[in-house]
Amino acid sequence: MSAKLTHQDDDGRIRMVDVGDKDETTRRAVATGRITMSQTAYQAIRDGQGPKGDALKTAELAGIMAAKKTSDLIPLCHPLPITQAKVAISASDEISGFIIRAEVSTRGRTGVEMEALTAVSVTALTIYDMAKALDKSMRISDIVLEEKTGGKSGDYQRDD
Repeated sequence: MSAKLTHQDDDGRIRMVDVGDKDETTRRAVATGRITMSQTAYQAIRDGQGPKGDALKTAELAGIMAAKKTSDLIPLCHPLPITQAKVAISASDEISGFIIRAEVSTRGRTGVEMEALTAVSVTALTIYDMAKALDKSMRISDIVLEEKTGGKSGDYQRDD
Protein backbone atom coordinates (compact mmCIF):
# COMPACT_ATOMS: atom_id res chain seq x y z
CA MET A 1 0.00 0.00 0.00
CA SER A 2 1.44 3.37 -0.95
CA ALA A 3 1.14 6.44 1.24
CA LYS A 4 -1.22 9.15 0.03
CA LEU A 5 0.52 12.36 -0.96
CA THR A 6 -0.90 15.12 1.20
CA HIS A 7 -0.17 17.95 -1.23
CA GLN A 8 -2.18 16.43 -4.08
CA ASP A 9 -5.93 16.11 -4.34
CA ASP A 10 -7.66 12.98 -5.66
CA ASP A 11 -7.19 14.22 -9.24
CA GLY A 12 -3.45 14.78 -8.77
CA ARG A 13 -3.68 18.58 -8.53
CA ILE A 14 -1.28 20.37 -6.24
CA ARG A 15 -2.88 21.90 -3.15
CA MET A 16 -1.98 23.41 0.16
CA VAL A 17 -3.04 21.08 2.98
CA ASP A 18 -6.00 22.33 5.00
CA VAL A 19 -4.86 22.50 8.63
CA GLY A 20 -7.94 24.39 9.83
CA ASP A 21 -9.32 21.46 11.83
CA LYS A 22 -6.02 20.64 13.55
CA ASP A 23 -5.53 21.57 17.18
CA GLU A 24 -3.12 24.36 18.00
CA THR A 25 -0.21 22.90 19.92
CA THR A 26 3.27 24.02 20.86
CA ARG A 27 5.63 22.79 18.17
CA ARG A 28 9.41 22.80 17.96
CA ALA A 29 11.93 21.54 15.44
CA VAL A 30 15.72 21.27 15.46
CA ALA A 31 17.81 20.82 12.31
CA THR A 32 21.55 20.64 11.76
CA GLY A 33 23.98 20.81 8.87
CA ARG A 34 27.60 21.48 8.10
CA ILE A 35 29.85 23.40 5.79
CA THR A 36 33.44 22.33 5.21
CA MET A 37 36.21 24.28 3.51
CA SER A 38 39.93 24.70 3.06
CA GLN A 39 41.99 25.21 6.18
CA THR A 40 42.82 28.78 5.08
CA ALA A 41 39.15 29.71 4.64
CA TYR A 42 38.17 27.95 7.86
CA GLN A 43 40.74 29.81 9.95
CA ALA A 44 39.82 33.18 8.44
CA ILE A 45 36.09 32.69 9.00
CA ARG A 46 36.59 31.19 12.47
CA ASP A 47 38.73 34.17 13.47
CA GLY A 48 36.29 36.75 12.03
CA GLN A 49 38.73 37.75 9.30
CA GLY A 50 36.73 36.90 6.19
CA PRO A 51 36.90 39.18 3.16
CA LYS A 52 33.32 40.41 3.73
CA GLY A 53 33.51 40.79 7.50
CA ASP A 54 32.18 38.56 10.26
CA ALA A 55 30.62 35.72 8.29
CA LEU A 56 29.34 33.81 11.30
CA LYS A 57 27.30 36.61 12.85
CA THR A 58 25.92 37.53 9.43
CA ALA A 59 25.05 33.88 8.71
CA GLU A 60 23.26 33.42 12.05
CA LEU A 61 21.09 36.45 11.32
CA ALA A 62 20.42 35.22 7.77
CA GLY A 63 19.28 31.84 9.14
CA ILE A 64 16.81 33.46 11.52
CA MET A 65 15.48 35.66 8.73
CA ALA A 66 15.13 32.60 6.48
CA ALA A 67 13.09 30.71 9.08
CA LYS A 68 10.67 33.65 9.12
CA LYS A 69 10.38 33.62 5.30
CA THR A 70 10.11 29.88 4.68
CA SER A 71 6.57 30.04 3.31
CA ASP A 72 7.80 32.57 0.72
CA LEU A 73 10.50 30.11 -0.42
CA ILE A 74 8.82 26.70 -0.24
CA PRO A 75 5.62 26.84 -2.32
CA LEU A 76 3.23 24.78 -0.17
CA CYS A 77 4.44 25.74 3.32
CA HIS A 78 1.98 27.55 5.54
CA PRO A 79 2.98 30.97 6.86
CA LEU A 80 3.50 30.45 10.58
CA PRO A 81 3.65 32.74 13.59
CA ILE A 82 7.12 31.73 14.72
CA THR A 83 7.59 32.31 18.43
CA GLN A 84 11.31 31.58 18.46
CA ALA A 85 14.13 31.05 16.00
CA LYS A 86 17.71 30.42 17.07
CA VAL A 87 20.75 29.59 14.98
CA ALA A 88 24.09 28.55 16.45
CA ILE A 89 27.28 27.95 14.50
CA SER A 90 30.09 25.91 16.06
CA ALA A 91 33.62 25.77 14.69
CA SER A 92 35.02 22.27 14.17
CA ASP A 93 38.75 21.81 13.65
CA GLU A 94 38.02 18.13 13.02
CA ILE A 95 36.08 18.82 9.80
CA SER A 96 37.74 22.14 8.90
CA GLY A 97 34.36 23.78 8.93
CA PHE A 98 31.27 24.62 10.90
CA ILE A 99 28.32 22.78 12.40
CA ILE A 100 25.05 24.70 12.13
CA ARG A 101 22.11 24.12 14.47
CA ALA A 102 18.72 25.80 14.12
CA GLU A 103 15.83 25.59 16.55
CA VAL A 104 12.41 26.99 15.66
CA SER A 105 9.22 27.06 17.74
CA THR A 106 5.60 28.08 17.25
CA ARG A 107 2.17 27.53 18.67
CA GLY A 108 0.04 26.54 15.73
CA ARG A 109 -1.68 23.94 13.60
CA THR A 110 1.35 22.70 11.68
CA GLY A 111 4.99 22.09 12.47
CA VAL A 112 8.15 24.09 11.92
CA GLU A 113 10.39 21.40 10.44
CA MET A 114 10.73 23.24 7.13
CA GLU A 115 11.56 26.47 8.94
CA ALA A 116 14.40 24.80 10.86
CA LEU A 117 15.76 23.10 7.73
CA THR A 118 15.53 26.36 5.76
CA ALA A 119 17.35 28.23 8.53
CA VAL A 120 20.25 25.75 8.40
CA SER A 121 20.39 25.86 4.60
CA VAL A 122 20.44 29.66 4.34
CA THR A 123 22.97 29.91 7.18
CA ALA A 124 25.32 27.61 5.26
CA LEU A 125 24.72 29.45 1.99
CA THR A 126 25.50 32.76 3.69
CA ILE A 127 28.81 31.41 5.01
CA TYR A 128 29.57 30.25 1.48
CA ASP A 129 28.75 33.69 0.07
CA MET A 130 30.83 35.46 2.71
CA ALA A 131 33.86 33.21 2.11
CA LYS A 132 33.72 32.26 -1.57
CA ALA A 133 36.64 34.58 -2.35
CA LEU A 134 38.77 32.31 -0.15
CA ASP A 135 37.41 28.93 -1.26
CA LYS A 136 34.91 28.20 -4.02
CA SER A 137 35.01 24.47 -3.30
CA MET A 138 33.28 24.64 0.10
CA ARG A 139 30.86 21.80 0.69
CA ILE A 140 27.44 22.14 2.32
CA SER A 141 26.20 18.77 3.59
CA ASP A 142 24.31 16.69 6.12
CA ILE A 143 21.29 18.97 6.50
CA VAL A 144 18.88 16.90 8.57
CA LEU A 145 15.94 17.16 10.92
CA GLU A 146 17.23 16.12 14.33
CA GLU A 147 13.99 16.31 16.28
CA LYS A 148 10.50 17.70 16.34
CA THR A 149 7.84 17.92 19.02
CA GLY A 150 4.13 18.64 19.00
CA GLY A 151 1.31 17.89 16.65
CA LYS A 152 -0.86 14.90 15.81
CA SER A 153 1.98 12.78 14.46
CA GLY A 154 3.85 13.05 17.76
CA ASP A 155 7.48 13.56 18.56
CA TYR A 156 10.40 12.58 16.34
CA GLN A 157 14.05 12.04 17.28
CA ARG A 158 16.66 11.09 14.69
CA ASP A 159 18.25 7.86 15.86
CA ASP A 160 21.48 7.52 13.91
